[in-house]
Amino acid sequence: MDNSGSSRSHLSGQAPETPHRLKTGLLADKVVVVSGIGPGLGRSIALEAAAAGAKVVLAARTESRLKEVAEEIAAEGGAETLCVPTDITDEATVRNLATRTLETFGRVDALVNNAFKVPSMKPLARTDFEQIRESVDLTVLGNLRMTQAFTDALADTEGSVVMVSSMVLRHSEPRYGSYKVAKAALLAMSQTLATELGEKGIRVNSVLPGYIWTDQLKWYFSEIAKKYGITEEQVYQQTAAKSDLKRLPLPDEIAQTIVFLMSPWANAITGQTIDVNCGEYHV
Repeated sequence: MDNSGSSRSHLSGQAPETPHRLKTGLLADKVVVVSGIGPGLGRSIALEAAAAGAKVVLAARTESRLKEVAEEIAAEGGAETLCVPTDITDEATVRNLATRTLETFGRVDALVNNAFKVPSMKPLARTDFEQIRESVDLTVLGNLRMTQAFTDALADTEGSVVMVSSMVLRHSEPRYGSYKVAKAALLAMSQTLATELGEKGIRVNSVLPGYIWTDQLKWYFSEIAKKYGITEEQVYQQTAAKSDLKRLPLPDEIAQTIVFLMSPWANAITGQTIDVNCGEYHV
């Protein structure tokens, strides 16, 4: 992917051009299940997996979003897709997702657990416990429920699971405590699953994005700009200045890392955490 003009298009306040998807064939003949399909990262994961040759199962609560992404995949090359409305906090809908996937494609090679819920963004000393419970139920228990549902199928193909976590694990900034609690539990669970499922040939890895240059982040930067009487470009520059590459990653760049982890090129990688943040944090 050519990023030569990415930061310039970001700093101009304009949306960057959609990059040419990497037609690597890394996932040729594979079946990939992606949860948390929406307008941001979930969409990019599905599109990049399809571009890499996979048949893609799209899962989220909102069926209209699933169909929109399926139509995009068809327009970009016609990879096979299956749309299954799914609430990962509900056992019955998760079982239905697994059943329909196997009935349609007969196998599963990779599962991307991308669904999450942001909890209360208040200091922990006065946080809302119910919002934390809801976040853990979805981010941790929901992703465990998904992994359990597909374990047998993934064992048959010696497949992989990718958990989408967050760069919030790398800092302790105010108001992010509740979010960090949920993502830290997700990472601990992922590492344990890598050990437990390794003997079945299943790999489990995590990806930690930081800021991702999506429409949601653009809106957030515009709100900050209004609050402080500066331009959106200045907000972007101040944020990107903290990273080594002086820019923020695109959702497609996060998705391409996930494609790599699902592919045979990562067959010896499990229990690992990859930070995708343009060098904002080092570990």
